[in-house]
Amino acid sequence: MIRGLFRLGLLGLGGSWLIDRWLANRPGADGLRLPIVSEVDIDAPIEAVWDAIADIERQPEWMHDLKAVRVLTGLPVGVGTRAIGTVRILGISVEDPIAITEFDPPSRYAIEHQGLFEGTGVIELTMRGNETHVRWTEILVPPILPHLGAIIQRPILGAVFQADLEHLRDLVESGGIRAVTDSDT
Repeated sequence: MIRGLFRLGLLGLGGSWLIDRWLANRPGADGLRLPIVSEVDIDAPIEAVWDAIADIERQPEWMHDLKAVRVLTGLPVGVGTRAIGTVRILGISVEDPIAITEFDPPSRYAIEHQGLFEGTGVIELTMRGNETHVRWTEILVPPILPHLGAIIQRPILGAVFQADLEHLRDLVESGGIRAVTDSDT
């Protein structure tokens, strides 16, 4: 029985590897660059939303999967800032070292993931009437079976990131999250 399970496991792994190779070699296909896009409208001024998003040490307050953040380069936050986040998805914790590659208050914030999962993340804020529209685009490359993994992770992480933005919206609109001001310190 154990040999049968072992053979079945090898067959599954081999099949997954073949699918990953097929996805990698399709003409014009770039499965590694499938963006995960989440969007939300927040009934708050763009500056208030920016302050909540750009305060990277407090991002775990609205990102369910981000358990902790440690800034490595000191403050203020800007292009070149480096940090390590502890991310827990599907019960697995990984360290996610990032570097901020764009920082244009109050409209654009971009990072590069430099750990086990490589990729980029961009958060863009625009005004729509009296609301702030937030668009979050992530491209994450899994370390194992990257082409197949990119397809599998897209709906899972898409749901996680959408829930994060909705949590951010609820916190900002209720006043449950706000920027730390000089009078708070």
